[in-house]
Amino acid sequence: MFKLFKITAILEGISYLVLFSNMLFIKTTNPELYHTLLYPIGMSHGILFIGYVGLAILLKKAQNWDWKTLGIILVASLIPFGTFYIDKKYLATA
Repeated sequence: MFKLFKITAILEGISYLVLFSNMLFIKTTNPELYHTLLYPIGMSHGILFIGYVGLAILLKKAQNWDWKTLGIILVASLIPFGTFYIDKKYLATA
């Protein structure tokens, strides 16, 4: 389950950045393409986000994370590049 969490963390971070790039760059240059891409990108990001949070909560006990560590891991999913930081700092050594 830990390896699945690492993969989900990376994919969630990538989907977050793709969602932002769709909002920032494609929306201004091609609004029609923006609306076409919004649903599949948003849906995949939402599923990955729910998976990230769910797996983090399930792994709290298995990895002996305290509440502060779990809080940092969960808040990192809201910050761009946050899941990459978590992968480097918390998931590389475990």
